[in-house]
Amino acid sequence: MPFTHADALAAAQRSLVAAGTHDRDGWIGLFTADGRVEDPVGSAPHRGHPAIGRFYDTFIAPRSISFRPEGDTVVNSIVIRDVELQIEMSSSLTMTVPTYIRYDMRDERGELKIAALSAYWELPAMMGRFARAGLGAVPAGVSLGRTMVANQGLGGSLGFLSGFRGLGSGGKALFGRFLDDVCGGDEVGMRRLLSDATLTLGDSEPVTSSDLVKNLSGGNWSKLIGAGRSVAARIDRDGRRSVLIAEIGAGTGADRTRITRLRLFAEVN
Repeated sequence: MPFTHADALAAAQRSLVAAGTHDRDGWIGLFTADGRVEDPVGSAPHRGHPAIGRFYDTFIAPRSISFRPEGDTVVNSIVIRDVELQIEMSSSLTMTVPTYIRYDMRDERGELKIAALSAYWELPAMMGRFARAGLGAVPAGVSLGRTMVANQGLGGSLGFLSGFRGLGSGGKALFGRFLDDVCGGDEVGMRRLLSDATLTLGDSEPVTSSDLVKNLSGGNWSKLIGAGRSVAARIDRDGRRSVLIAEIGAGTGADRTRITRLRLFAEVN
């Protein structure tokens, strides 16, 4: 049966609700049998229900999680949720984590389920805030470390810590310049930064640099988040919100980084 955008959004929205109410079976059951969780993007993914269950037991079950929705975007079977997570690490420490969560939805035996969950948030920044919390963060840190090793093993723990590898400031600065150009309507400057990058609406529908300017010029960008080799931002224009996700690769010569792929999540005019 065909599924609508509203169906995809409703299926994605159930994820944070189930996590917040500590419905373990319900949360795991939202995923396809071969579902994947990459949280944060850049860390080692968890594949299949047993691994997703261990992820839940490590990062969701021991703590209280609430969220403030800031916008949702649906492109075909992909849902991007723009949220601010509130994670209570202990009675004295609550972390605020700006996040984009991408849900790839798929029909599994007539039911719309999550084939992949990809969470864009900054692990180094969060750990920095954690460290600045001082002595109050120590018990929570020890507890998280023990739980991670117990549920994930050494390999899984190292896989999570691989989320520290990322863009550095250069990739985010490059994407910031691109956002300035596209919001300012500077197609020439924007093209210089894109070079030979692949441009798509969602994952697969080709768009041009002119399409980007047409739909984003005059907007205001914010909430720049780097995760792994990706960087994401939102653009507000005329009461509508778009999310752009770029992949950053190695450049040549004086340009040490370059945009290799750019995906626009929006309803294009």
